[in-house]
This record gives sequence, structure tokens and C-alpha cells, in this order.
Amino acid sequence: MAELSIKDEDYRAFARFLERACGIVLGENKQYLVASRLAPVLQNEQIPDLGELVKALERRPSADLKGRVIEAMTTNETQWFRDTYPFDVLRKHILPEMEKQRIPTVRIWSAACSSGQETYSISMTVEEYRASGGRIEAEIIGTDISPAMIDQARRGRYTANVASRGLASERQKRFFDEVGENTWEVKPNIRKRASFKVHNLLESYSGLGRFDVIYCRNVLIYFGWESRRDIINRMAQITKPGGFLVVGASESLARHSDAFELIRLDGGVVYKRK
Repeated sequence: MAELSIKDEDYRAFARFLERACGIVLGENKQYLVASRLAPVLQNEQIPDLGELVKALERRPSADLKGRVIEAMTTNETQWFRDTYPFDVLRKHILPEMEKQRIPTVRIWSAACSSGQETYSISMTVEEYRASGGRIEAEIIGTDISPAMIDQARRGRYTANVASRGLASERQKRFFDEVGENTWEVKPNIRKRASFKVHNLLESYSGLGRFDVIYCRNVLIYFGWESRRDIINRMAQITKPGGFLVVGASESLARHSDAFELIRLDGGVVYKRK
């Protein structure tokens, strides 16, 4: 597939399918990305090209084929404590504020959590906060559109190179057990706070409950304007008054919602529910 050219009309048809299915907007000149990511799906299904794949999705929209196409196209790159700041602000500002409000257990949603690194990093941050004298606990829910990523997150097991990506050796030893050759597992005291489920950000949030903190980082940039606005406004509805929304460094709520107040902390920003 990577060696074949993609017709413009097939590329546009696939882009429309992808936006309808999961909100991701393909920009111009992403044919190589599409070809490389979908090559295994096409080979497995014995589908010759992108045009025939779109026809197959329209002709027999099976959940299995659709799911594998979406899974192949969603970005799963992540690491522990990615960007550092979102976890520092949780430990230094958000958790202390929640504790002052006498909230015994803070509910945190890690949206688009991929294979669980962000979710477990949040749990590690809570553990460090408690080790320094804090008493608040946390219930953390990680969600992702990919069943394969959620399965891996639930297992909490990672190869040695993945377990060390973005993680200081001291933290790796403190929060992981070496359970086999080249395999590390998140310790039970970190895993117990976290649960995981498959969830599409374009679908209903009613089964998730309400949250004190939502992390939705480095994913809104892949959605079109209307989808971003819809996601942010629905997140506002399930964020408790005074709760926080943390987005990626290159993402902003400007022009999307007036339900949040921008708060500058330690050289970065978070959004607080009014």
C-alpha cells in the first residue's frame, strides 16, 4: 500500500469517513501517513487500495473492520509524565486546593489515555503527594478509542524500553516491579486507583459521572472546530464547579467555551470551571 499512489477522490472519501467515525480531521498531503498506517489492515483484509477500503466500510460497516481502521489511524505515541508541567501542577496546586475543600477522593478523567502512561503517571503523582503528607485519595478513569490500548493499560505491563521512556530510574524502581525478562509491571498501589474503558470522545459522556479534574491533552488538535467545541462543552457539563481541565500546551479553549476560567500557574496554564 505504501508503494501505491492514492487517488485524490479516495483520500477525500476516507477523510470524510474518519471524521464521521472518530472526529479526526486529516489535513492535506497526508497520503503517505494513511498508506503506511493502513497497510497491515489492507493486507489482512486482502483489500487492494484505499478506494476499495472505503467501499467496504460503506458496504459492510462491521464494527471489527471500522475499529481496526480507527485504531490504525489514531496516534498512540505517549510517555510517562509527558511534558512534566501537568503533573507538577496537579501535585503543587490542584490536589492541595481539593484537600482544602475537604474532598476525600478526587475523581480524575484521563481522556485519550492510549496505553495508560498518563493515567498511571497521575496515580504516581497522587502517591508522591500522599508521601509528602497529603491525605487526599483519587479515583482515576482512563479512556481511549482503541480497545488494544485499553487492554494494555489494564494489564499495566510494559517492555523495559517503554517502562523507562520519560521516567527517571528512581521512579521506575519505586513504581514498577520487574516481573520477567524485559517486562515491568505497575505496582498494585498505583494500579488500584485506575480503571480503564473504551470510549469515543464523540459519544455520550453520561456513563462517566462527574469529575474534579479532566486531562484531555494533545488530542483536541486532531478534531475539527465543531467537534472540539462539542467535546469541550460536554466536558464542562461533567466538570464540577471549581474543577480543572488540563489540555495540551498547543491547545486552547479560546472561542470554544466560556465555562472555564484560564489560570496561569508556574509558567503554564490550566482551566478552572466557573
